[in-house]
Amino acid sequence: MRANRSLVDPKAEQPGPLSEPLPGEIFFSKLTKVTREKLARINVHCAWDLALHLPLRYDDETRCFAIREAPQGEEVVVEAVVLSCEIQYRPRRQLVCQVQDESGVMSCRFFNFYPSQLKVWATGARIRLFGEVRSVYAGLEMLHPRYKVVTPEATLPTSLTPVYPTTAGLGQQSLRQLIVRAMAALDRDDSVPETIRAQYRLPEFCKALDFLHNPPAHASRDALQERTHPAWCRMKFDELLAQQLSMRTHQLRRLAVKAPALMPGQSIKAAFLKALPFRLTTAQQKVVAQIQKDLSQPYPMQRLLQGDVGSGKTVVAVLAALQCVENGFQVALMAPTEILAEQHYRKLEAWLKPLAIGVAWISGSTKKKDKQQALEGIANGQIMLVVGTHALFEQAVVFQQLGLAIIDEQHRFGVRQRLALRLKGTESLQRAEGQSLQPHQLMMSATPIPRTLAMSFYADLDVSVIDEIPPGRTPVSTKLVTDQRRDQVIDLVRQACAQGRQVYWVCPLVEELEGAGHDEGDVSTPLAPIASVRQKTQVGRKGPDMSALQAALDTHEKLSQVLPGCCVGLAHGRLKSEEKSAVMKAFLAGEVQLLVATTVIEVGVDVPNASLMVIENAERMGLSQLHQLRGRVGRGAAKSACILLYHTPLSIMARERLKIIFENSDGFEIARHDLRLRGPGELLGARQSGVPMLRFADLTLDVEWLERARDSAQTLLAQYPMAAVKHRQRWLAGRGEFLKV
Repeated sequence: MRANRSLVDPKAEQPGPLSEPLPGEIFFSKLTKVTREKLARINVHCAWDLALHLPLRYDDETRCFAIREAPQGEEVVVEAVVLSCEIQYRPRRQLVCQVQDESGVMSCRFFNFYPSQLKVWATGARIRLFGEVRSVYAGLEMLHPRYKVVTPEATLPTSLTPVYPTTAGLGQQSLRQLIVRAMAALDRDDSVPETIRAQYRLPEFCKALDFLHNPPAHASRDALQERTHPAWCRMKFDELLAQQLSMRTHQLRRLAVKAPALMPGQSIKAAFLKALPFRLTTAQQKVVAQIQKDLSQPYPMQRLLQGDVGSGKTVVAVLAALQCVENGFQVALMAPTEILAEQHYRKLEAWLKPLAIGVAWISGSTKKKDKQQALEGIANGQIMLVVGTHALFEQAVVFQQLGLAIIDEQHRFGVRQRLALRLKGTESLQRAEGQSLQPHQLMMSATPIPRTLAMSFYADLDVSVIDEIPPGRTPVSTKLVTDQRRDQVIDLVRQACAQGRQVYWVCPLVEELEGAGHDEGDVSTPLAPIASVRQKTQVGRKGPDMSALQAALDTHEKLSQVLPGCCVGLAHGRLKSEEKSAVMKAFLAGEVQLLVATTVIEVGVDVPNASLMVIENAERMGLSQLHQLRGRVGRGAAKSACILLYHTPLSIMARERLKIIFENSDGFEIARHDLRLRGPGELLGARQSGVPMLRFADLTLDVEWLERARDSAQTLLAQYPMAAVKHRQRWLAGRGEFLKV
């Protein structure tokens, strides 16, 4: 994908040399189709991609060791003469060759080989070997060394040998030759002005690139391997700069797009705030003011609202919706699960019905008659606020004029899904207003995004943070308990129920199953017989997901037996939609004391009387999921606890996750650790979206370079616009764009 030439008008193409095929593009187009297909498998789609396909590591072939003096435990170069070569069949078929130099004899062993290698290893041939010399019972040996035939006068390389990531059918030597040819065909002008390079003491781009592809023998392998060498720093800076330029350009494009200017009103907002049984926190008031200002602008708001579990994001979203409604425009609130969507609907209906604002709920399980009524009300504008799941994408959902799209738990939706609702709003505004307008968009997340991630992949957004928890919330005590102490945990559950409190017992690993053909929010009624539940869930289901669901069913059955005086409910994602809310209503009403559930309750469940959370197999869950589940308790005044039941032995990663969740209650700190463990792709929900992620920079280690790139992007766009275009083209040509939400 070629970069846009103009930052003022993104659609305008300016004539000039950038519009004509460049030598690098010509070179790449002349490669055979088979070669281009192999390169595509390693994400190389153009000549610049080849040049920026940097080594994984480097081999030192610049020094040659005598056989007897070669250090063991590391790969070295040995040069020797072939004494013999034969195929042996015991204990398995293998090629064994004996070589000798002035210091001694060594064996070379190959388990995978071609018969033609016998000709290469002819007696008397001088062979240069690269591999690890090890001592075995029969003497010294190299296993599967890299080799080539040389003459006695052959010189050693003067630079380190790069080792590239590659694919089947594309050898290292072939890849090196392609990279050399690509480098020779590319424009070597630096896209970063000398003033910026001098400010950060950066080497010239092409010199840094040449160095990384062909480092001299004296170069520090540690600095190259750890990517701290100045040449690597230049690559990290340039990559982050391209990302920042991409995001800032999207922001400029957004400011050039028109949106309905929704001026703040006072009457409905004042009535709503007066009816609330609580006062907004200072953090909520600050964020409300930011959103109010955004909505009044004639360009689309793109704001990400972050707040820890229970920080009060929903009230802020409702106030934004009221500003939209007062201007005569509709609002859509999209949530990832039916449980969360239904909770939003019931809360919003209770809040807005006294204000005579129509609210509808659309999901995959909505009854046909109810859905038809809702669709008609949405289309004719009688319903001003629509709450729904992915069902809002359906073609049948037609808005009269959608002014604001609110996406809750935005990281659970794919990149294209997050854009689909905006497109629906654009179509409705085109029909209603007769001009091209985009709706405003507010995204919410209770999974805080680390600062570096927000600076990087959300650089084109405005970010608001609710960093204050409303009064009345109690700290949750986290306890790590081995599964061998299960009986003690059950005693704690018994005590909590006897005191009139309520308890969650969560079974993991059902999330994948719940997404297969059913909404994650499907729940069962506590009165459903275990036998009928098993019959319904076992049909056509196999594998680990089914066994995980079976664990939830077995846990429900066992706890019902050992806690006869406690009403035990069951919630999972495989029953009919008409049964889905019964158990949650019973739990909210206090009729169910202990709720055995899958991770469908991870978000969207608010029961102030619940004071104990037990999580089975906690070692299998991610940090974000554990933090969300822990946030289901501590919503009232009672002292609350979260017990993480785990099985031993623990893996190193599982042990680290449990340690982090045990020591931290701040969602932002947990998110920072999550970024370090999982990387940005998983946190953004973009790993499989085709969006290019960072290849060289590490957001947990390279914060300083990210900040420098952010400042430099503003300088380039303001003072060197053509250099900015060239830089984006160099780094993003053939790779699409960085993540856009």
